[in-house]
Amino acid sequence: MKKIGLGIALIIIITIIAIIQNNEKQNVLEPEYVFTYAENQPENYPTTLGGHKFAELVEERTNGRIKIMVQAEGILGDEKAVIQQMQFGGIDFTRASLSTLSESNPKLNVLQMPYLYQDSKHMWKVLEGEIGDEFLNSFAGSDLVALSWYEAGARNFYNTKRPIKSLEDMSGLRIRVQESDLMIDMVEALGAVAVPIVYDDVYSALETDVIDGAENNWPSYEIKSHYEVAKYYTVDEHTRVPEVQLCAKSTWDKLSTEDQEIISECAKESALYERALWIEREKQSQKIISENGVEVVVLSAEEKERFREAVTKVYEEYCGDYMDMIEQIIKEGTQ
Repeated sequence: MKKIGLGIALIIIITIIAIIQNNEKQNVLEPEYVFTYAENQPENYPTTLGGHKFAELVEERTNGRIKIMVQAEGILGDEKAVIQQMQFGGIDFTRASLSTLSESNPKLNVLQMPYLYQDSKHMWKVLEGEIGDEFLNSFAGSDLVALSWYEAGARNFYNTKRPIKSLEDMSGLRIRVQESDLMIDMVEALGAVAVPIVYDDVYSALETDVIDGAENNWPSYEIKSHYEVAKYYTVDEHTRVPEVQLCAKSTWDKLSTEDQEIISECAKESALYERALWIEREKQSQKIISENGVEVVVLSAEEKERFREAVTKVYEEYCGDYMDMIEQIIKEGTQ
């Protein structure tokens, strides 16, 4: 009799558990939307982690109705290809550099002009104010919706040939640049030869002497192991190119006003998260680089002024219609 009683009790317990699990399943919403998010950096990179944070926040605040799948490592293509796919509704979200976006939105060139900002604090003062909002709104009427600004640090030169301590040291160096007319003209104004190459091909191009050097921030230089083949890194901070989280307009138009507000809020929160990660990652990268025999040169203030003067014509060519805004940005750094 005891065995029968235990058997009945076990059946009752199993039934109760099944009922609870079934109720839990019914309370979990099936995704109404499953969106793609393209990222060309590795999984442990700050911008990728920021993208994952964004997806996590959106899923949480929509109770699972909106799910965003972050695809890192450039699986969905390089930045230029991703932007093209977004314009046709093939990809829903991404994080992209202004260097890529300025080809179709020339006004964005203003924010990435060489030697424009005094430091990171100066740039964020600009981006978080009326000027930054004006630039986010400049995407209106395009196939893209700008959501928030992401940190990407300051870009510096590095190469395989020699330490760059003066403007003359730039002469003749074949420097990899993004596929951006502005970046090409900036590098050539400094006396080097600009070679547009996609990001993932830079290591092999340095290793096989297709190029002499490149320019990027500390984490990118470290995480892609470019320091293994290019042992000279010069801190000149020629550009601070902010990056932006984007949504395809076709995707945005599918969403209710309430969901659009949630997406916007989550994007801004993920940006703050990414910025904090960036600061820590930059310190980590600098430590790794210093431990691996890289010769780091910090450009002197006098020499940096010579570099700035050398790119004057770049300002004239790309920002002739926006010099008042350039002056306004420079003024922000003195207040």
